[in-house]
Amino acid sequence: MTVEKDFFDQVYQVVRLIPKGRVTNYGAIGKYLGAARSARMVGWAMNNAHGQIPPVPAHRVVNSQGLLTGKMHFETPFKMQELLAEEGIEVQNDKIQNFKKVFWDPMEELRID
Repeated sequence: MTVEKDFFDQVYQVVRLIPKGRVTNYGAIGKYLGAARSARMVGWAMNNAHGQIPPVPAHRVVNSQGLLTGKMHFETPFKMQELLAEEGIEVQNDKIQNFKKVFWDPMEELRID
């Protein structure tokens, strides 16, 4: 198994934990995995997430500003927004509204006290 595949699998494990109606960003996942400067690698993992078993809810991962920068990697350019809307997340002009309110930070949510 390659280092990249191991990292991608770790990313997928974290993304599968994001609750419906919440989102996180590439950098937050990388930071949680101990690779704070790996947001781009997390993005590559998301690009490769379609078809994974069990499924990876890649639509819940956006950029640090709440923009749907990965939308072009879905079946249609609108699919990511449609999936988010089904979970009650409002998107306007490819940007999540109330981003701070729906943001899920794995460093906080998955913290072991």
